[in-house]
Amino acid sequence: MNRQNFPKHLLLAVTIIMLAAMVGQIRRWQRDWHPRRSNVSFTIAQPPRSVTERSAAEVLVRFRQGTTLDRIKDIALRQHDLVEDRIESVNNLVVIEDEDGLDVNAVVNEYRALPDVEYVEPNYTINLDPEPKGVVPPSYLDSATNGPNDPMFGDQWSLENTGQRGGQTKADISALAAWEKTKGSDKVVVAVLDSGVDYTHPDLIKNMWVRPPNMSRYSDDQLGTVDDAHGFNAVNNTGDPMDDNGHGTHCAGIIGAEGDNNQGIAGVNWKVEIMPLKFMNANGSGTTADAIKAINYVIDRKRAGVPVRVINASWGSTAKSKALEDAIRKAGEEGILFVAAAGNSSADSDRSPHYPAGYNLPNVIAVAALNRNDDLASFSNYGAKSVHIAAPGAEILSTWLNGAFEEHSGTSMATPEVVGVAALVLSLDPDISVKDLRQRLMDATDPLPALKGKVVTGGRINAALAVGAK
Repeated sequence: MNRQNFPKHLLLAVTIIMLAAMVGQIRRWQRDWHPRRSNVSFTIAQPPRSVTERSAAEVLVRFRQGTTLDRIKDIALRQHDLVEDRIESVNNLVVIEDEDGLDVNAVVNEYRALPDVEYVEPNYTINLDPEPKGVVPPSYLDSATNGPNDPMFGDQWSLENTGQRGGQTKADISALAAWEKTKGSDKVVVAVLDSGVDYTHPDLIKNMWVRPPNMSRYSDDQLGTVDDAHGFNAVNNTGDPMDDNGHGTHCAGIIGAEGDNNQGIAGVNWKVEIMPLKFMNANGSGTTADAIKAINYVIDRKRAGVPVRVINASWGSTAKSKALEDAIRKAGEEGILFVAAAGNSSADSDRSPHYPAGYNLPNVIAVAALNRNDDLASFSNYGAKSVHIAAPGAEILSTWLNGAFEEHSGTSMATPEVVGVAALVLSLDPDISVKDLRQRLMDATDPLPALKGKVVTGGRINAALAVGAK
């Protein structure tokens, strides 16, 4: 190096170091600075976004009791984060989006270190359980003479098993006997928390919930006012829960496809009101936060006067979410039963829990799946302590997108069978408590050797017993 240039290089190096130090200090000042003036109002919100726009890390944070909303907003502002939504039904629970480009674990650690925080967790991704393979295509047998006139009813073995396609006679939920007492009621509302529902399907349209004209639109401080004429879409924060996957529509048909209308199939309820809730996209993927937003919506509508009493949750994962558990607990306190799929991993849920079915809450029922021979389906999870009841879930025919009908298998299909029976009970006893409704379903079972030591009740749901038909 030229000795004459050495002082210049030294001065340049010192200048660069000083500039770097100043930039670092400025960033620290930015991190620590927050408004102090009491006359300044800050609103932290954002417009609805599609799921594809959600690239920033999101966390669910519940702040300690006594923490005000202004304090929560102030803390988020300190962290350079955005309070995307406040879950009104669960005190001090918020969805926070990182604005600094940090890894989600780094964001979790930031909030975990704060004294105001009770708990923080990532906004977990939830995917529909893989469907079992090797399902036989439906044959669409002629309807049984003593059933409804729906042309495909003869292939609905879960409602009336006559031994079709090699099944075991009477290995069903005794729907025909139950229908002698009740076929459901349009005064009962059941929420389907899933990929939405095709609310224009010809076999569903008359049984879809529509917001009453005298009821105000759904309003949320962060999300704004939503025209929830047909339900709620938590993916885009809109009032259009149209299904673009098919899974939610299939579940809805099992619960309440219009019966005896001379088309398609019959649901467990011929009459019922189905409230669509969309938190999963076309690929069957959603988030914990969006599931919670949808549950929050149901609670709001219940408080507004909608007689919604049951939520169908035909999905799950192995990730335990304290925030989701709190939201489901709150739904129970509001008089809402939560029926969840046990999972399709052939696993013992006592050892490997599947959530939300695995939450030990007084309003949760976990459902395993049976095949048409009254055997536990090979794909179904089970659990002598954590899975409560079983229902038909293999080769179940139901509604699909664009007016179609398809056959699918999974504990996803068993869950709406139980939800459908719950709705039948509510049609006769709309004021029954969650505790008593849950117990009624648990008591209304047919014991099966294949379920001994596999589920809490050791039995398959029996609709006729549940409604007192026999």
